[in-house]
Amino acid sequence: MIVLQSSLCVDKWKPFFDQYDPYRRGEIAIEDFMFLLRHPQIRAELDPHTLTVLEIKAADPQRSSVSYQEFVNMMTYRRNDSFRLAVESRDTDHWKRPLYLSDPTYVTCFQKMVRRIAREFLTDDIDRQFYADRYTCCPPPMFIPFITLLEVGCFVYYCTESKMFTFNGPVPASSIFIYRPDKRLELWRFILYMFLHAGYVHLLFNVIVQVLVGIPLEMVHGSFRIALIYFAGILAGSLGTSVFDMNVYLVGSSGGVYALLAAHLANVLLNYSHMELGILKLAAIFIVASADVGFAIWNRYTPKDEVPSVGYTAHLTGALAGLTVGLAVLKNFQQKLHLQYMCWVAMAVYLGCVGFAIFWNVFYY
Repeated sequence: MIVLQSSLCVDKWKPFFDQYDPYRRGEIAIEDFMFLLRHPQIRAELDPHTLTVLEIKAADPQRSSVSYQEFVNMMTYRRNDSFRLAVESRDTDHWKRPLYLSDPTYVTCFQKMVRRIAREFLTDDIDRQFYADRYTCCPPPMFIPFITLLEVGCFVYYCTESKMFTFNGPVPASSIFIYRPDKRLELWRFILYMFLHAGYVHLLFNVIVQVLVGIPLEMVHGSFRIALIYFAGILAGSLGTSVFDMNVYLVGSSGGVYALLAAHLANVLLNYSHMELGILKLAAIFIVASADVGFAIWNRYTPKDEVPSVGYTAHLTGALAGLTVGLAVLKNFQQKLHLQYMCWVAMAVYLGCVGFAIFWNVFYY
């Protein structure tokens, strides 16, 4: 039924499009697209909000033509499930004024924040418009704030217990949460180590990135998908450490944090031409991540008397998880066929690496 419905939609709009595409090239000039939008039957199918957004999109000076598939996507308003989940509200009959036409006098701080997130984390003008108009923060992002509060609470608890508060400590080696190579049979340690941190610098970086990157991503894509990427990075961090740096302890949520960073980076790269200030965003991510990884490497190999060495491999393997799982979960909204293949390949790479690490721990370690 889904395939049949899609075919009917394509057949429905084909005659209108072909009026301006006599040579059947599959695309029409932007001027013809504007004439097409004025067709009575086309206008009857669209609500005023959608029509306004399409006209704004057609007015883009960088756009010279519109393909038929893009036209069908516009008319059917197709989006993936995660985006629809993030922006649907209970009042489906009410439309706010368009983002670009709103009176700035009536813009609240919340609306400004949502618009900024739309500009920074979405790539298509229609998606940005739809998100800015429809997002109500109901339900609000819960996963990242909840995880962050737990991490801060655990750090405060162990600081109070050990009466120690330094840039690289305390490292609660006796905690039931910490990943230790001699306690690998306690499988919960491969995940729960994320609640512990090696000093306030470690905690501060992870909290800042989770709040500035994780919460907006959760607002756009939903809690489930962000949690999936986050825990994929956490698991990749501990499994990677068990393979490549077998004699160190592991604490912190860096695996999940770098998975979120890398997932966002993958989205920027896939939609580079549509992202505002794309090169600056890439540069900022690389600079911040390089500084944190450099500090982690220094902390790993600096001799310490009482504090056990903490591995840094989780940063790298967590980023790999974000680039693979994130590519599959945070798909770009155009859903091109070759990108769908890339998503399956990326997921296969992640599962293959996880399988190899489990095999290593069971049969070789």
